Amino acid sequence: MKKIAVVLFNLGGPDSPEAVKPFLLNLFNDPAIIQLPAPWRPIVARLIAAKREKIAAAIYTKIGGRSPILENTKAQAAALKEKLASNGEFRCFVSMRYWRPFAEETAQAVKDFAPDEIVLLPLYPQFSTTTTASSFKSWVEAARSIGLDVPTKKICCYPGDAGFIRSLAQSTRAIYEKAKPYGKPRLLFSAHGLPEKIVKNGDPYQFQCEYTVTALVKELSIPSLDWVLCYQSRVGPLTWIGPSTDEEIIRAGRDKVPATIVPIGFVSEHSETLFEIDILYRELAARSGVPYFDRVATVGTADAFIEGLAELVQRTLGEAGNESSRVRLCPSGFSGCYQRKQTHAP
Repeated sequence: MKKIAVVLFNLGGPDSPEAVKPFLLNLFNDPAIIQLPAPWRPIVARLIAAKREKIAAAIYTKIGGRSPILENTKAQAAALKEKLASNGEFRCFVSMRYWRPFAEETAQAVKDFAPDEIVLLPLYPQFSTTTTASSFKSWVEAARSIGLDVPTKKICCYPGDAGFIRSLAQSTRAIYEKAKPYGKPRLLFSAHGLPEKIVKNGDPYQFQCEYTVTALVKELSIPSLDWVLCYQSRVGPLTWIGPSTDEEIIRAGRDKVPATIVPIGFVSEHSETLFEIDILYRELAARSGVPYFDRVATVGTADAFIEGLAELVQRTLGEAGNESSRVRLCPSGFSGCYQRKQTHAP
């Protein structure tokens, strides 16, 4: 029986107040995030980290002193392993991009397991050069540095995966019903934003967020649904893709409609949901006169979502070659997607 290692990727988050600054340094020193050459990028990273350290520390203080993302991701890994258990010898590992466990540590654990095959599974449903591609690049470098030479397949993205969409729809319907007594609810499908220049350079993230929302609206099948796709977490002076989530909350207040935020780009709880949505956006909604404000929980370890991930892993293992041989989701104009051999528009 083959031994299969499944590596789950996420961004990571500080696990203590002391970890906030090095976490920020790692984040902003990533060339996928700050697109400047050395030596300018490390200099800019230190300046941004110094400027944002106190702000970030205060945020994590309000959500328990640290990010819960590692515990959440470990729970997802355990649930996925249980789903896969009847199909062979699987072991699930966690690799974080900007805080522990880093790719180097996880690669060594995978090497010690001595698998026959590896599947790389990003916990970013929508592909971006700033998340999935960056995590894959870090993994390849780490594996090469320790001589981990095992057949490896990558799961690029799954913005319309049936399990992911079904899980989101189930949670969204429940919150939507809670909002209905206050008027016709408006769903704010919210994802982490990106600077416009990254998208214009060929990053397919915005296209894939739109793909997710199209699939989710179809699954919800609510007549005359009032909804908008928006983006949160904007920082810095650059122009970001929009509309912004805070602008849409203010608009909901002007329109006097209940607002429900549906996080479509986050699969586990962290600062963007627990602080930005639950605290900042809730306060903004109250100031803006929104008659009812709520948000849908991230999919976490919901059975439909984990089942969908298990099916993705099994399907990937059954495919010949690596990820580059598959028909990709994005149209050919998105040069940031590395699946370039075959294309089709959805």
